Amino acid sequence: MQAERRTLPWVEYTELTALFLIQGAAMGMWLVPLSAVLDAHGLQAIKPFAFASTAVAAFVSPLFFGAMADRHASPVKVLRWLSFATAAAMALASFAIQSGWNPWLVLALIQLHALCSSPTWSIASTIVFARLRDAKREFGPIRAVATLGWMAGCWLVSALNADASPRAGYNGALTWLVVTAFTFLLPEVDAPKPAGPPTLRERLGLDALALLKNHDHRVVFITAALFNIPLAAFYPYTPPHLRELGLTHTTAWMTLGQVTEIVAMLFLARLLTSWRLKWIFAAGLGFGVARFALCALDAKGWILLGVALHGCSFTLVFITAQIYLDERVDPAWRARAQALMALMTSGVGNLIGYLGVGWWFAANARPGGENWAVFWSGLAAAVAAVLAYFLIAYHGRGGGAVPAGSPRRHGPA
Repeated sequence: MQAERRTLPWVEYTELTALFLIQGAAMGMWLVPLSAVLDAHGLQAIKPFAFASTAVAAFVSPLFFGAMADRHASPVKVLRWLSFATAAAMALASFAIQSGWNPWLVLALIQLHALCSSPTWSIASTIVFARLRDAKREFGPIRAVATLGWMAGCWLVSALNADASPRAGYNGALTWLVVTAFTFLLPEVDAPKPAGPPTLRERLGLDALALLKNHDHRVVFITAALFNIPLAAFYPYTPPHLRELGLTHTTAWMTLGQVTEIVAMLFLARLLTSWRLKWIFAAGLGFGVARFALCALDAKGWILLGVALHGCSFTLVFITAQIYLDERVDPAWRARAQALMALMTSGVGNLIGYLGVGWWFAANARPGGENWAVFWSGLAAAVAAVLAYFLIAYHGRGGGAVPAGSPRRHGPA
């Protein structure tokens, strides 16, 4: 019996880390090179809309599929079918780009891909959280493996000289098929039985909006959404800035942010047990200000340092937010809480961000090229404003009441 107890955690750990590793690689192969792929095939006009497609999808699919995973089907089965659909949509969108189809048809296929892929991360996180014994200590190292997967996917794209090629999307589609196959190895996570027939509002997941009634929950959701607005500039506009300064293989260079992301995740458990959540969030936002300020210096070394700070900023804001929700929200609302976070960040934040940052980029265009100093400085000021809002608004007085039950645990606020 003791041997079995020693073996089971190792098996569980391997399964969860493998899931995040493969899914991270699949996501990185698509998002990071997408800007260069569109530029190389004369599709610059649809680039802001292509990146905004994830935001449009996040308004619909995460809550819908999150509600399904909470009430109607095992999250593992939901992830399985979404992964398969994502693979098909990604391959078709890559073929359309390669074949020179009408740009708006290409955009429609990119939007279809976004609708399929948008809920996958929150559902995978739900699967992982459901099997953890101590999320504060265990989630950070496991989540770091997803970043390793993201980095590996980016390195593979650059190693294949596919930084500006639809081959990046084809490789991503194959990796999503691996995710699909891997879900057959995962044990099912039972969905809670609903008390009665769900209403249309519950089927659509809109009842998750009730989580916003809690003051601190609302501040965390809003802060994450606001922070995602300037963050939307990072992947579309950092690679062209690096290319303008003479760097090639930008997909690989962008993984510097993932190196520090992994380091931050490995230290996150210690921070969560010794720091107040307020100061962890504040530190992440502060790193965000520094990241864009360094990019504004318009020099190769400073920009690479700014890229490196991205990992610290991302981890201390978004991964802490995920753990906050797992700690403070009733288990029956777990998938919907993560889905609502996806809606607020990938939906509200990204939609405003990709379109707004696209306008800000165009506003700073000049005959000799982009005014990078002003462009990045404006984004640094935007993050500073988000930091000020969070410091003023967040109370840290405990989780408070949540729908359908009270919080499971209260950590340091």
